[in-house]
Amino acid sequence: MKTPSLATALALALALPAAAQTPAFAPPEASAAAASPFAYAKSGRKKAHLAEVEAKGEAGRVIGGEPAPDGAWPWQVALMITGEPVGPDAQFCGGTLLLDTWVLTAAHCVHMADEDGTYADLPPGAITVLAGSNTLAPKQGDLVPVRGIYRHPGYVGTAFDNDIALIRLARAPNTDYATIKVPDAEFGDMLDQPGVTTIVTGWGLVEGGDHPADMRQAEIQMMSRDLCNQAMLEARAAEAVKGFAYAAQVFGFTEDGAQSAWEEFIARVPLPMSENMLCSGTFEGGRTACQGDSGGPLVVPLDDGSYVQAGVVSWGLAAGPENRCAEDALFSAYTRVSNYLPWLEQTIAQAR
Repeated sequence: MKTPSLATALALALALPAAAQTPAFAPPEASAAAASPFAYAKSGRKKAHLAEVEAKGEAGRVIGGEPAPDGAWPWQVALMITGEPVGPDAQFCGGTLLLDTWVLTAAHCVHMADEDGTYADLPPGAITVLAGSNTLAPKQGDLVPVRGIYRHPGYVGTAFDNDIALIRLARAPNTDYATIKVPDAEFGDMLDQPGVTTIVTGWGLVEGGDHPADMRQAEIQMMSRDLCNQAMLEARAAEAVKGFAYAAQVFGFTEDGAQSAWEEFIARVPLPMSENMLCSGTFEGGRTACQGDSGGPLVVPLDDGSYVQAGVVSWGLAAGPENRCAEDALFSAYTRVSNYLPWLEQTIAQAR
């Protein structure tokens, strides 16, 4: 991966408008308030935000997408807060039915911090799963209780690697639904190629900050993980270089010495997207997942008309004072499901 030079990064930083000099190319903050969709919905902040959007008369569409037809994506489910009326206020994440009683979702949807900063899985009774409906409304689909939650052991609440989890339902949904297949490692390599068509679906925030009751869909494409990492590192470097250049000047570094120290510093920076993540979006931007889509599917259409789930919505680029998803983002990050097929199979087998 090309290392941005100190001179190039500094020139980029000076050329950026003031509004762009925030770390917008970063995953959502790993705090209880920002990283937990459940906490956001449970606290009432989501309901208050939706009321504000409605009062302003703001509305929109899924970022770069369109409403999903009735009956489309029958494996998609919505994670709901137990006891709350079915609607956008109570929905906090998405998921997919892998089997009749097993839902695939993101670990950060079911693992959160308490007020003391201690991370733990949500109790099964806190979540109910809505299946068989593309609309978040009372008397739509079937609300299914949860029997168990299984977070990947490699996931920690302060990062987004291994962002995958399983939810075991208490029973099969009493409604029309379908299950979705996931790829093995070899097939996953075939899908993880730039230009492969992908589709993301969910009830996440749309343009203008509205949260829809109807499911939306957006067609995007696989992008090079290296290029996505390079874009994020260069954007972060443009912010970090200002302090670095000042420090180098204060300590009397020569130009060559400063460049050498900068390159060593950049070499130690962890890549934002690991090999456990997919990068999908568009080069023109404006089509992406957003808050509320977490845990939902990134699927790939196959030649026979079927679909396979390549990714799980994990994190996206943040912007603005409330750290919401950047509406003009070129891409988002998705957990690479094929890396976890052995864990999925083992977890389901041991629970039976």
